[in-house]
Amino acid sequence: MRTFFTSLLWCFAAIFSFGQTNLLSTNATAEAIMLGNYDPADYTPPVVISDPDAITSGIQNLVSPDSLKSYLLKLRTFENRNSGSDTVAANRGIGAARRWVYQRFQQIGVETNGRLVPSYLQFDQNICSVGQHRNIFAVLPGIDTSAHGVILIEAHIDSRCAVLCDTACLAEGMEDNGSGTALVLELARVMSQFSFERTIVFMATIAEEQGLYGADAFALYAKNKGIPVRAVLNNDIVGGIACGETSSPPSCPGLNNIDSTQVRLFSSGGFNSPHKQLVRFLKLQYQEELLGQVQVPMTITVMSAEDRTGRGGDHIPFRQRGFTAMRFTSANEHGDAGVSNPNYNDRQHTSKDILGVDTNGDVVIDSFFVDFNYLARNAVINGTGAAMAAIGPVSPDFAATRFGDSIYVTITDPLNYGEYRIFYRTSGNDFDTIFTVNQTSVTLPKPAATVIVSAAAVDADGIESLFTREVLPLVVNAAGESVNEPKPSPFELLQNRPNPFDEATYIGFRVLELPDYREALVLISDAAGREVKRLPVKLELGMNEVIYEHGYNMSGVLTYSLVVDGKVVGAKQMVFAN
Repeated sequence: MRTFFTSLLWCFAAIFSFGQTNLLSTNATAEAIMLGNYDPADYTPPVVISDPDAITSGIQNLVSPDSLKSYLLKLRTFENRNSGSDTVAANRGIGAARRWVYQRFQQIGVETNGRLVPSYLQFDQNICSVGQHRNIFAVLPGIDTSAHGVILIEAHIDSRCAVLCDTACLAEGMEDNGSGTALVLELARVMSQFSFERTIVFMATIAEEQGLYGADAFALYAKNKGIPVRAVLNNDIVGGIACGETSSPPSCPGLNNIDSTQVRLFSSGGFNSPHKQLVRFLKLQYQEELLGQVQVPMTITVMSAEDRTGRGGDHIPFRQRGFTAMRFTSANEHGDAGVSNPNYNDRQHTSKDILGVDTNGDVVIDSFFVDFNYLARNAVINGTGAAMAAIGPVSPDFAATRFGDSIYVTITDPLNYGEYRIFYRTSGNDFDTIFTVNQTSVTLPKPAATVIVSAAAVDADGIESLFTREVLPLVVNAAGESVNEPKPSPFELLQNRPNPFDEATYIGFRVLELPDYREALVLISDAAGREVKRLPVKLELGMNEVIYEHGYNMSGVLTYSLVVDGKVVGAKQMVFAN
């Protein structure tokens, strides 16, 4: 996981040439499968296990903390997995590490009658004085080529020390991001034992630490080839439970705080964001498919921002290339990657990001910085969500209108699934109310607050589709004609979401009539009326939204105002506490 230093980009120009070229899957069969050009019979196991309950219980029972530990013990032996490290040595450097991952994918393929097909995604780019790089991925073919959409579970394999291209230091990178790589390998092993309608890809990317280059290479490759990536689940720092002295907000309370029962889900956008809808889908699958059978319940927190303040990960290039993507990250991080600070004592991005320590002198690690049980729980959450996305129905079209105190929802479903779920969201990132209906036209009550509505189809096995877009219901009259509610101005400032909020919140407003204007902004003020932040906005008809990030370890009440050409056209208060 890297830190963005925009001001240093020109300094890096001599180290990195921006833009991947010669993107190539080294296994043509893997590419053909992702494009849907294969015979599913060639990859159908002797015994097909595709029942959702069998899959969820199977993932829960088969994901092994010991297996995850074994992967991390192996990854640490490569000592330095920097993108510019050795590609030839048998036992050290990124070359040895990626060959081992590839061989592990091959072995899983052999164990599952050839069902898992490994490949490299090779691309040319000068990164840390190395001109060619390789992601490692493996493809699990879907059993129905008409079920379009590839599910991608990924993590970056590269590690780093304080100096970005230091290939000589010890850089075991156990939390960042051996933990994510181990999770991907374990899910490849476990999920290859089941059958899914859609294809699932397991990938370890390269050069995340230098600029998300491996992820961007695959996203560009998928876009150029027309690979229908349906959802990307990025895993970056998913095994540690201890808080450091520092942590990129929003994160942990302070040094040595332990949190082994929460995972944070980051994604881009607020209103009508497919990325936030993917996160809500993953959370709902955990709550409804897994929660009743787990021994240690997990709290899944839907975060407002795309990533921690000033930070970024491999989900971002996929979002930038037009794919739906999100990120899993531990509740607690051991550091904010502030390695340039002489007082920085945390493990992240240093040689101290190791698996653990030997406390009794017997040369065996007995105190671990990665919690294998916690990592296993995060793997199960990943696997269950990905599995349901890989077997669930197609999302329907829908419309929602409001008349009086009722919301009218109309579902357009050519496949006639017969059951649907309608989701209400008001002031938070999570759904407030979920309705299950069996009609394509339904009248539902309207809550007192402004409500955002979305929907999903439900198949015969009770599995939801990915959720539809979100809409603010259009106001209609008794004849069903669109009307504008009386407004004192052409603007409607909405309550921020979430409220109270974490490190960030979305401020939305509707423009009912687009005026001629010179300047518009959202102005944030404190309780004394002092200006805190100005957020310039471009007015567009309909729903508008801007994100405000106030950081971490703050609490209080702020006022936000929509200001057009110097005139306040709406003002509300918001509460923050973390």
